[in-house]
Amino acid sequence: MRIPRSWVPLLAKRIVDNIISKGLVKPTVHLEKLLSETEELLLNELTVEDRLNEEVRELLKKYAPEIEKGHLDYRRLFELTKQKLVKERNLIL
Repeated sequence: MRIPRSWVPLLAKRIVDNIISKGLVKPTVHLEKLLSETEELLLNELTVEDRLNEEVRELLKKYAPEIEKGHLDYRRLFELTKQKLVKERNLIL
C-alpha cells in the first residue's frame, strides 16, 4: 500500500463529507456506516497491488529451483507475471 493505513479513515471522512456537502448524494444510512463502508472500499482498492504481489510470489515459488540455479531472473519473471495478471484482470494499479 502506497499510503499509510492510518490515513484511510481520514480520506474516507473527507470523501464522504465532500460528496454530502456538494449535494452529490443524500445518505440513507447512518453516517458511521457510510464512513465504515467507504473505509473498507478504500482499503480494498489500496491493497490490490499488495495482494497481487503476494499472488505472484506464490506462483513463482514453483520455479524456485530454476531461479536459484540462475536459469531464470526472478525480478524479470516477477514483473512479467504481474503485468500478465494485471492485463488479464483489467486491474488499475
